[in-house]
Amino acid sequence: MAQKKSSTSLNQNIEQRTQELGQQMWDLLERREPSMFEKRWWDDRILSWAMADESVKVQMFRFVDVLPMLRSHESIVRHLHEYFEDVRKHLPWAVRIGLELSQPNSVLGRALALNARSNAQRMASRFIAGSSVEEVHSTIDRLRSDNLTFTLDLLGEAVISEVEAEAYLQSYLDLIAGLAPRVRKWSENVQLDWDSQGHLPRTNVSIKLSALCSQFKPTDPAGTMAAVQPRLRTLLRSAMKYDAYLHIDMEQNSYKPLTLEIFKQTLMEKEFRDFDNAGIVIQAYQPQAEQDLMDLLKWTKKRKTPIWIRLVKGAYWDYETITSQYHHWPIPVFQEKWESDVNFEKLSQILLKNYQWLRPAFGSHNMRSLANAIATAHELDVPPSAYEIQMLYGMGKEQAQVFAEMGHRVRIYTPFGELIPGMAYLVRRLLENTSNDSFLRQSFTEHVNLETLLMNPAKHAKKSTKNKSTEEPESGFQNEPLTDFSLEESRTQMQEALEMVSDQLGKEYPLLINGRAIDTKATITSRNPSHHSESVGTVCSASADDAIDAIDAARRAFPGWSKTEPQYRSEYLELIAANMRRKRFELAAWIVFECGKPWEEADGDVAEAIDFCMYYADQMRNLAEPLDCNVPGEENSYFYRPRGTVAVIAPWNFPLAILTGMTAAALVTGNTVVMKPAEQSSVVAAKLMDLIHESGIPDGVVNFLPGIGEEVGPELVGSPDVEMITFTGSRDVGLAIHETASNTDLRQKMVKRVIAEMGGKNPIIVDDDADLDEAVLGVMHSAFSYAGQKCSACSRVIVVESIHDAFVKRLIEATKSLKIGPAEDPGTIVGPVIDEEAQQRILEYIEIGKEEATLALACESPELDEEGYYVGPHIFTDVDASCQIAQDEIFGPVLAVMKAEDFEEAISIANDTLYALTAGIYSRSPAHLLKARQELVAGNIYLNRNITGAMVERHPFGGFKLSGIGSKTGGPDYLLQFLIPINITENTMRRGFAPTADGGDDEEKE
Repeated sequence: MAQKKSSTSLNQNIEQRTQELGQQMWDLLERREPSMFEKRWWDDRILSWAMADESVKVQMFRFVDVLPMLRSHESIVRHLHEYFEDVRKHLPWAVRIGLELSQPNSVLGRALALNARSNAQRMASRFIAGSSVEEVHSTIDRLRSDNLTFTLDLLGEAVISEVEAEAYLQSYLDLIAGLAPRVRKWSENVQLDWDSQGHLPRTNVSIKLSALCSQFKPTDPAGTMAAVQPRLRTLLRSAMKYDAYLHIDMEQNSYKPLTLEIFKQTLMEKEFRDFDNAGIVIQAYQPQAEQDLMDLLKWTKKRKTPIWIRLVKGAYWDYETITSQYHHWPIPVFQEKWESDVNFEKLSQILLKNYQWLRPAFGSHNMRSLANAIATAHELDVPPSAYEIQMLYGMGKEQAQVFAEMGHRVRIYTPFGELIPGMAYLVRRLLENTSNDSFLRQSFTEHVNLETLLMNPAKHAKKSTKNKSTEEPESGFQNEPLTDFSLEESRTQMQEALEMVSDQLGKEYPLLINGRAIDTKATITSRNPSHHSESVGTVCSASADDAIDAIDAARRAFPGWSKTEPQYRSEYLELIAANMRRKRFELAAWIVFECGKPWEEADGDVAEAIDFCMYYADQMRNLAEPLDCNVPGEENSYFYRPRGTVAVIAPWNFPLAILTGMTAAALVTGNTVVMKPAEQSSVVAAKLMDLIHESGIPDGVVNFLPGIGEEVGPELVGSPDVEMITFTGSRDVGLAIHETASNTDLRQKMVKRVIAEMGGKNPIIVDDDADLDEAVLGVMHSAFSYAGQKCSACSRVIVVESIHDAFVKRLIEATKSLKIGPAEDPGTIVGPVIDEEAQQRILEYIEIGKEEATLALACESPELDEEGYYVGPHIFTDVDASCQIAQDEIFGPVLAVMKAEDFEEAISIANDTLYALTAGIYSRSPAHLLKARQELVAGNIYLNRNITGAMVERHPFGGFKLSGIGSKTGGPDYLLQFLIPINITENTMRRGFAPTADGGDDEEKE
C-alpha cells in the first residue's frame, strides 16, 4: 500500500511539474514565432493553406513525390494540369489563372514549371540538410553555433541490390571518416559534449539495417543476419576508430524482431561488448514497446555496457494500419493517438528509472510529451545531462532553441542527400507536419488552447469514441490471412511441418473411385524438383477404364448430390476449409516439396484454397434464393440447377488452390466431380482428396483420378456422360479440349460447357515518371518469384525510352541479389522449375533469345545443377516485339525488356500479343493511368503494383483472347457457369380469382 501511495504521489508531482514546465515553454515559444520576413514564415503559410483542404493536400504531396522523375518543363506542366484539374476551384486565384493560361511549350508554361521545381526544392532544403559534403558541414556548423547537436541520416533510393547496399555502407564510412577530423576542431561545449557518464562523440549517425542488405527478409532471419552483420561490424569498427556514435533506426513492424536481434547479437560479440556509443529506437505507438524495452534492459545488464534508446511515437502508422488491414493481420500499433501519448510517458518513466543502462533520448515535437519527460527526470533526480531531446531538422526550430536555452542537450535528426531523390522523405515530413493530430498543427495553425495541448493524454480514454469490446466482427466473406513469417512462432510451425512431412515422403497413394481405394499396376513417381533424386510419393496412374468407372460413379452420385440443399453443400465446403486451416503448415510443406514453391508462395497457395471454399460457399447461399417476379394471377420463379458431371483438369503450379477452386465450385453448385490433377502434383491432390473425404461428402460425389493426361484425358473430355470440363493449363491443351468437346457425341444429353484458363504473355509498362524503386521490385518479383511459373507472371517489360537505361541497370543489379535455391530454404526466392522437361524447354528459349536479342543477365547456379531442376533469372534487352521470346509463353524466369519511344507506343507493344491475361503499369500520370484502364488489353490490369498474387473476390482472375474461355475464377460470375438457369411460371388464377400474397383470395371485403 505504501508503495502504491508513493507511486501515486510521484505521478501527481510529475503531472504538476509537467503543467508548470508546459506553461513556461509556451510563454517562451509565443515570443519566437517566425516573422513574415523569414522564409519559414512563407513556407508555413503554404502548409497552412494545404492543410485547410484535404483534396489539395493529397494532390500537392503527390506532385512533390513525382517531381524528381519529371525531366522537362513540358512534363512538369502536364502533371500540374493532371494533378490539380479536379481541385482547381480550391486553389488560390493566382494559381488557377497560371494553370488555365499555361501550355507545356509556352513561355508561361516554362515559367510555371521552373517555379514549381524551385519551390519544391526550396521546401526540400528546409527538411534536408544538404546534398553535398560541404553543405552538410555548413549545416552542422550552424547547428553547433545555435547550441544544438546532430545525428546524420543518409537519404536516397531504396536499397534493392547488393551494389546499392555496398554504396550505402561506403557512404557512411566516408561520412564518419570525413566528419570526425572536422568536428574534433570545435571548441568544447559542455552542454553538448558531455553527459552524466562522460564525454560524448561529436560525430553521430543514424542508419537503417535494411539498407545494409538488399534482401532483408524476416522469413529468413539467419540468412539476413549473415548478410547484414559483416557490414554492421565494419560500421561499428569505423565508429570505434573515429570516436563516432552509431544509432540503429527502426522501420516497419515486420522488421522489428530481426532488427532488435541483429543489434543485440552483434553488440554482444566480444569485439563490441564494451562499445557504449550505440543505440536503437523504440516506437511508443506499438503496444509491444514496453516488453521490447524491458527485454533490452535485461540484455543490457547482461552485456554490462549501456546503450542509448531513442524513444519516438512512430512514423509508419498509416503503413502499419493499411498493411495489416489488407492482410487481415492484427494491427500492431495503437489506433488512437492518445494511446501512443500515454505509452510514450509510461516508457519515458521506465527509461529514466534505468538511465544508467538505457540512456534516454526523447524524440518528439509534442510539448506535453517532452515536458512530462523532463518533469519525470526532475522528480526522479535524473540530471539533465543524462538524457537528451531529439527533434527533426526543419521542424519546430523555436522549440529546439527553447529547450537548449533551458540547459538541455538537443540533438537534431538531420537527413542529407540529393534534394530530388530525397523528395520521398520530404513528403513524409510534410504529412507528419500536417496530420490532424500533429502537435505543431494544433498549436500554431489551429491555435488549440494551451490547457487542451497540455492535458494528460490518459484523460482522453474516457472520451474515446472507439469501444473495442463492442466492435462487431466483419460479416460475409473475408480473405484468409497470409501467414506472417516475421513472427518466430510462424517460422517455427513451418519448420516443424517441413520436418514432419519430410518423414512421410515416399508413400503410395491410390485412386479413389466411389469411395473405394484402387491400386493400379501403373504408377507415377512424384519427385522433389529441388532435389530430383528424392521421391515425394508414388501415385497410382489411372487407365482409360478407370476414367470410365470414375465418370460412371459421378453420374450415379449426381441425383442424390444435386438434391442436397445448397446450404448443406456450402457447409461441406466450410468443413473442407476448416480442415485446411488445421493442416495449413503441413499442406504448405507438401507444396514446398512436390512443386518447389518457396515458403510464402506455398502458404499463399493454401490460403487461396481456403478462400475458394469460403467464397463459393458464401456465393452459393446467395444464388440459392430464387428470384421471384410475380404479378396478379401469375407467379414467376428464376433459380438454378446443376449441370451434371464435371471433369476437373488441374495444373501443377497452384497444386492446391486451383484444384480446390475448380472442384469446390462444381461441388457447391450441386455437380459431381472427376478430379484429375497434374502428374507433377498428384501427392498434394491426394492430400486434398483426404480432406474432402474427412468432410463427409458422400462417396462418388468426388472421384480422385490421377494419371497421364494423354491416357485419361480423351475419355474425360470425350465421354457423353461428362457435361462440363474445367481446365487450367497450356494454350495448346486447352484449345484441343475445346475442339474435342465441341464435337457432339450422339449419346450426349447436353452440349458440353468448357471453362479453360490457358496462360498469358503478360506485360508491365514502366512510364517515364514511374517510381523506379517500386517499378524495379514489382517487375522483378512479378517475373522471377516462383521461377516465373505463374500464368500471371510478367514476361515482358516495356520501358519508355527516357528512363530505359536507368531502369534496366537497377533491375539487373536487383535481380542478381535474388537467392536461387531449394524451396525449403526460407531465404529462397527463385526455386527450381517443376521438372526436366520444363527445364529443357526454358533453356531452349534462352538459346533462341541469345540469337534474337541481347542477353543482359544470366543468373547461374552451377552448384545446384546436379541437385535439382534449376534455371536462374535471365533478362534480355533490345527485344523486338516480334521476337519469339516476346510472343511465346515460356513459363519460366525469362524476361524480355523492350524499349518504347513514348507511352502511346508502350501501350501498342503491350497489346501486341495473342494473349490477354494480366498486364500492369507503373506511372504517376493520372492521364496515363486512365489510358491504361481504357486501352490495355487484359483480363486483370494492375496499376502501380506487381501483377501476380490475385486474391479471391478482390481480384477475380481470368483473361480472354487466347488466354481463356469463361468467366473469372474467384469472382461473382464464376459459379453461374456450373449452373443451368430455370424459370418456372405458374398461372394461379382459377375461375376468375387467385390467391393473394397472404394466402387468401381477392374477394372484396365489406
